[in-house]
Amino acid sequence: MLFAALFKVKSGTEQERVARRLQWEVPEGIEIEAEYWLHTPDLESICIFAADSFAAMMQVTGAWNDVYDVSISPAIAAEEGLELAKQMLT
Repeated sequence: MLFAALFKVKSGTEQERVARRLQWEVPEGIEIEAEYWLHTPDLESICIFAADSFAAMMQVTGAWNDVYDVSISPAIAAEEGLELAKQMLT
């Protein structure tokens, strides 16, 4: 299943967070589909990933919750969402 993780800055400098990201390894059970770094005052990055367990998702939040408020929600690709919407309307 796909999930979207939103990383809102909580502490640390941008330089510290980037250096940490360079060292961070994606946990087993997580497959990153896309990762975007944003140039906004609050929301610093968005990550779309597939996870095979709740435990794998908890590793992501646990690794970053001291410097980011991490919000994870189920996600669906637009194409798939449009197909579901069509089915709902018929």
